[in-house]
Amino acid sequence: MVVVMKAGATKEDVDRVVQKVKEAGGDAHIVVGEFKTIVGLVGDTERFMELPLTSLPGVESVVRIGKPYKLVSRSAHPTLTDVKVGPASVSRRTFSLIAGPCAVESLEQSMAAAMASKAAGATILRGGAYKPRTSPYTFQGLGIEGLEILAECRKETGLPILTEVVDARDVEIVAQWADALQIGTRNMQNFQLLAEVGKTGKPVMLKRGFAATIEEWLMAAEYIAREGNLDIILCERGIRTFEPWTRNTLDLAGMVVAQNESHLPVVVDPSHAKGKRSLVEPMARAALAAGADGVMVDVHHHPDEALVDGAQALEPNDLTRLGAELAALSHAVGRPFASEI
Repeated sequence: MVVVMKAGATKEDVDRVVQKVKEAGGDAHIVVGEFKTIVGLVGDTERFMELPLTSLPGVESVVRIGKPYKLVSRSAHPTLTDVKVGPASVSRRTFSLIAGPCAVESLEQSMAAAMASKAAGATILRGGAYKPRTSPYTFQGLGIEGLEILAECRKETGLPILTEVVDARDVEIVAQWADALQIGTRNMQNFQLLAEVGKTGKPVMLKRGFAATIEEWLMAAEYIAREGNLDIILCERGIRTFEPWTRNTLDLAGMVVAQNESHLPVVVDPSHAKGKRSLVEPMARAALAAGADGVMVDVHHHPDEALVDGAQALEPNDLTRLGAELAALSHAVGRPFASEI
C-alpha cells in the first residue's frame, strides 16, 4: 500500500502520514521524487485501509498494492523513471549503449576501451575494479587502483562511470569514485549490500541473478528502493537453464515482463549472457527490437590477452559496427539513440 502525496506537499504533511501509520503498528518508507513524494506502507494492509489517510492534508491518493514489491511497482508509480548517471540518462524514451572493459587491467587498456566506447556511441562507461570470480585463484580486480584508472578515463572521455561493488564494506569508497554502482548477478540477493548501496543515493544497476525469478529480481530492487533510492536500472543478463551451448539463456521475455511490472528502466547485457563474441551483436540487436532501454557490452583491444572474459569482448571495430547498427535500428523503431541527443 502506498500513499501518493500532492505536488507541493510539505514535510509536515508527510510526517503526519508517517505518524498515523506508526500509530497503527506499521512502518513507512518515504521516496522523494522530482515532483511528488510517495510513502510506502509496510504492515497490516487491512488496518491501514481503516485509517483516514485520504483526508489528511497533502495526500493525493492511497493505492492498495497487491504485489510484494510496492515501491518499484508500476501500479504504484505509473510515471516511468528516468535514471540520471552523471550527464547521461537511461530511460524508456531513449536507447542507451553502455560499454567498456569487463575488468580494469591497466590505464592503457582501459583508456583504449573507453575511447572506443565513446566513439561507438556509448554514453556510460562500464568497467570492473572489483571482480567477484567463480574461482578464488583468478584475477579479482585492481580495487582502488582500478577506480583511479576509471576516473582518468572519465576525465579524458567525459563518460560517467558505472562500476561494480561486491562488499558492503567497500560501498563508501566505491561511491566516492563512481557515478553509478552495479550489483552483479551473484550479489542480487545480498540484502545488506543492497541496503547499503541504496543509502548512498547513487544510481544503482541491479543485475538479475542467474537463477532468480522476475519477482525475486524486483524484490531485490525493493531493498534498494526502501532506502529512499528509486534511481535503479534493472539489467537482464541471462539465466541458467539446461542448455550448455551458451553460457546462459538470455530471457528477453523476462525483460519485457520486468518493464511491464516496474517503472524502472531495463537494459540487457548480452556479453555476460552469452559468453561468446559471435553471439553478442545478434543478441544486442534482438534486445533493442524487443524494447530494451539499452544494452551493455564488453570491449577489449586484445581480447585473447584479457584477464577476464576475453571470449565475449568485442574488439573496437566490432563495437563501432554494433553502435552504428543499434543507432539505425533505434531510429527504425522510432526511439532516439541516447548519444545523439
